[in-house]
Amino acid sequence: MNEAKDSPVSGLLQAVAGRHGAAQDELFTLLYADLKRLARREVRRHGAAVPLGPTTLLHEAYLDLAGREALEFADAGRFLSYASRAMRGLVISRLRAQGASKRGGGLDITSFDTETAETLDDPRALDDISAALDDLAALQPELARVVDLKFFCGFTVVEIAAQCGSSERTVQRQWEKARALLYQALSAP
Repeated sequence: MNEAKDSPVSGLLQAVAGRHGAAQDELFTLLYADLKRLARREVRRHGAAVPLGPTTLLHEAYLDLAGREALEFADAGRFLSYASRAMRGLVISRLRAQGASKRGGGLDITSFDTETAETLDDPRALDDISAALDDLAALQPELARVVDLKFFCGFTVVEIAAQCGSSERTVQRQWEKARALLYQALSAP
């Protein structure tokens, strides 16, 4: 994310919170490259299992976000994290529809390895990950935010530390703790 964008983005984020429709369009235009990168990453993560391209996913996420009321974001990182979650939800919905029993779905993934998470395409596994991340957010929102920014948005530890206003070591510890808690939650029977 380009640091030079911070001041215009901050003003646009405030205007979006004030429900100015033109501000939302301008915000998407300003952050389009970052949003497109997130969409490419999400589509690449699931490969041929997802019948959408990055542009389609990005535009569907835009339509989803544009239809929501009372969205407020403190900074561009939180906006991108929210947009990434919206894209992930759209992908999960598509995969769920594709993997429905009447269409021959039914793969079982019994463990979650963060090193191979790029290839997960089973909607149940993605649902489990999403639910575990939501549970983590309820207990320790700062850990869930680090997971969102690193795993789903693709930010580096350095970028996350700058956004969160903490040290790289703190972010690394939070990432390791979040991974352990998510693994534990996903491994539980």
